[in-house]
Amino acid sequence: MSGGETFLVLAEDIALGLLSLSFLVTVFRVMRGPTLPDRIIALDMLVSVAIGFIAVIGIKTGITLYVDVAIALGLVGFLATVAFARFVMSRRAGEEGETPPPKSEVQR
Repeated sequence: MSGGETFLVLAEDIALGLLSLSFLVTVFRVMRGPTLPDRIIALDMLVSVAIGFIAVIGIKTGITLYVDVAIALGLVGFLATVAFARFVMSRRAGEEGETPPPKSEVQR
């Protein structure tokens, strides 16, 4: 193995270790999050960590299909975060006795 290949293998292993640690800390935040928005942000972070895992595994194996999977997961994660945010906004408006804004105003 040349010096560059050794460095790449070491960097992949370090990246997987750091992503694993990040995953564990984020799962803890999802379970212990004091508020619902904290949990939603933690779920979004889990999607980001999963994209990181997919990217590192794609580099490690050399299979470029993983890039497409990571892009699709990013889009799904973004849509899920937007849906959760809308849910929190409507829930908060309901608790305060306000009526949620009409759909025509929200879409602008």
